[in-house]
Amino acid sequence: MSAQDHATLRQCTRADFPGMWAVRYAVRENPLSPGRLDDNDMIEETEVSGRGWVIEHDGQVRAFAVGNAQTGNIWALFVDPQWEGRGYGRRLLEVMTQWLWSKGLQRLSLSTDPESRADAFYRRSGWIPLGLTANGERRFELRRESARAAAAD
Repeated sequence: MSAQDHATLRQCTRADFPGMWAVRYAVRENPLSPGRLDDNDMIEETEVSGRGWVIEHDGQVRAFAVGNAQTGNIWALFVDPQWEGRGYGRRLLEVMTQWLWSKGLQRLSLSTDPESRADAFYRRSGWIPLGLTANGERRFELRRESARAAAAD
């Protein structure tokens, strides 16, 4: 992130939900149809079972991530396509995984479309592909000991 990029990373609030949904519906890969999930799902994932973070710029949500502290599942990590390439995804992934590790989890998981940019992003970030889910998404796992070893390199 450049010195001229005045983006703020912070924990999300319910007031961020409209901006988070706007980002989610704007992505080109791994699209989600409006109505499939709603604010009740977001409340569950960000307040009950996990936590969410946003990166905002000029008062607008430009990227967000949500992690589940009960299961270790990365529920969401999305960057508005117009704001890609600024390191927002990496920043969100780092803060989210550190928080999940702090909850005592030893293994994190996620799934995404195979051969997508997200697929490549997680591979570059040290996540291990484990095959495909029943609905055709690629499953990934990150183990705490592997993450520690990679950080030490």
